[in-house]
Amino acid sequence: MTSAGVARNLSQFDTKTFLSTMNGGRKIVAFPKKKTIFVQGDSSAAVFYIQKGKVRLTVVSQSGKEATIGILNQGDFFGEGCLTGQPLRLCSATAMTDCSVMKIDKKSMVEVLHREHAFSDMFVAYLLTRNIRYEADLVDQLFNSSEKRLARLLLLLARFGKDGKPQVAIPKLSQETLAEMVGTSRPRVSFFMNRFRKLGFIDYHAGNALQVHSSLLNVVLHD
Repeated sequence: MTSAGVARNLSQFDTKTFLSTMNGGRKIVAFPKKKTIFVQGDSSAAVFYIQKGKVRLTVVSQSGKEATIGILNQGDFFGEGCLTGQPLRLCSATAMTDCSVMKIDKKSMVEVLHREHAFSDMFVAYLLTRNIRYEADLVDQLFNSSEKRLARLLLLLARFGKDGKPQVAIPKLSQETLAEMVGTSRPRVSFFMNRFRKLGFIDYHAGNALQVHSSLLNVVLHD
């Protein structure tokens, strides 16, 4: 089978349906907005799959400084470090919105990865894609201006470039959180957000939800 054929098969694989029909070793857990899913330093014994909602990953340094390292969406996995023998969680996970999360214990996840080749292929492809994203994040951090980094972050949060229609709005994120993720100060984020709004790249809606327009790509692509 060609690489295109493999990619097509993986895109047609219904992860949510497959996981929901697993025999044992899993449970669906509802987390309301701002509820902690696990804390840095907790025992690591399960993988999580987001059925609905958004999850924020954070780390805390020894000096007590907190940093946001990722925002995950429906269809994302997290906590997979346990599969490599990681005994403790290296980050904390918190529900950004009301979430429905499938918790799969380590033993069951390992068994299904060995038994179900289609699922295994999908999971490996997902991890590789996310690794490429992390590499792109590093390049972005090293070489791009804080304005470009903020624009790219907003586009990623709105899921531009993903299959299907981009989200109409991003749930409210504080400027402090955006500053942490971009690697700049809150006043700089405030300045750029106001500039993006005046240029028509973003709009604020009820509840401060943020709508991101494709025109924001101009900031990322402009040299």
